[in-house]
Amino acid sequence: MMPDLGKYADAVLSSYAVSIVLIVALVAVSVMRARKVRAQLDDVENRSRKNG
Repeated sequence: MMPDLGKYADAVLSSYAVSIVLIVALVAVSVMRARKVRAQLDDVENRSRKNG
């Protein structure tokens, strides 16, 4: 069920593709950053528990 895009089909479809790739990249970077920050916070918590 694809609409007829006429002569703009290439531009529209490539724009969709680029947008999807950028969104996936942003999600991946965000997840990696969240894991790194969580590991750093766990490290700080562990050090504070050891020091009392």
